[in-house]
Amino acid sequence: MGICNEIKKIMIDKDMTLTQLSQIISEKKNKHYTVQNLSQKLRNNTLNALEIEIILQALEHKIIFYPNS
Repeated sequence: MGICNEIKKIMIDKDMTLTQLSQIISEKKNKHYTVQNLSQKLRNNTLNALEIEIILQALEHKIIFYPNS
């Protein structure tokens, strides 16, 4: 399962809409970010690292990297 599907699940759990999330991204990036743009990126799995970081901060989650052992 991809990161975008996980983000969608967390959004549901947090009762956060795409509109709310796109507004947060717009504020953090200082750039207009539409609901349609966010929806398309989630659908196509094309979010970049900065967008994922902003989204996870807004959803109060983080990714932790562990070395393969």
